[in-house]
Amino acid sequence: MKIGIIGTGAVGATAAYAIALDGLAREIVLVDRDAKVAQAQADDISHAMPFASSTEIRAGGYAALDGAELLVIAAGVGQKPGESRLDLLARNAEVFRAVLGECMAVAPGALLLIASNPVDVMTGITQRLTGLPASRVIGSGTVLDTARFRDLLARHLGLSPRSVHAYVLGEHGDSEVLAWSSARVGSLTLEAAGEQLGRPLTQAARAEIDEAVRRAAYRIIDGKGATWFGIGAGLARLVEAVAKDDHSVQSVSVLTPMVAGVAGVPLSLPRVLGKSGVIAGLMPLLSPEEERALGDSARLLKDTLEAVPVTPL
Repeated sequence: MKIGIIGTGAVGATAAYAIALDGLAREIVLVDRDAKVAQAQADDISHAMPFASSTEIRAGGYAALDGAELLVIAAGVGQKPGESRLDLLARNAEVFRAVLGECMAVAPGALLLIASNPVDVMTGITQRLTGLPASRVIGSGTVLDTARFRDLLARHLGLSPRSVHAYVLGEHGDSEVLAWSSARVGSLTLEAAGEQLGRPLTQAARAEIDEAVRRAAYRIIDGKGATWFGIGAGLARLVEAVAKDDHSVQSVSVLTPMVAGVAGVPLSLPRVLGKSGVIAGLMPLLSPEEERALGDSARLLKDTLEAVPVTPL
């Protein structure tokens, strides 16, 4: 598989590194408005390949994306002091217009994997700009939030995170919904697993985990300025699902026809992912409180998306 990554800052470069380490691509092309940065990232990652895989990593312009089957979009602009969220979104929509116009000209058949924040709204903007089927425009969504949720539950229970099946739904952001009621350890509910393991999930423990999941990015950004390892690994896992056509269930964001009474909204639910993109969506069983929270998250995202003017390419 040939993969293009547009935007070689911390997230784009870390995703390229993780994908290359796992040998998930035959070739990775790095594209950035600063060609010198893209070349430096390509060289640095290439020097790790003798220890890991045979993936070829190179920098190039948009023309070098010809034949790419998947494009990771990690480009965008940062928020200026005093700038509103909607103004930032409008500027990022224009960045995406330019980037996607170039990408679609050379790789019109590629799946698009959106990593730029706010990822759900940018996923919706991308779908509107390109007119591609929603199944081929995939936001990283809550893949990282879900990993954080599973990690914290596993720590509390004394288990491997791979043995915990739990999802974060809705927005990748403050309105996200931790689906406690559908979480499982093996075939057991969290309550049953906690009791059998002698590590009950009390209300205090739940509140602590909930807060830790929601505030994780803020703490990391406060400590080192940005997050990149977790999302880089998450993007690599999504690439693996496409490259191997493994039909795994991933919490990714796509434009969804209807959820919790809200139509046409980009948000995360568990989705079946393979080489053609999103194959199917799965709606977890939710408590009435979780259902209401998901509706609130969906309405927030829908309102934000509708406030950003987008003219198709």
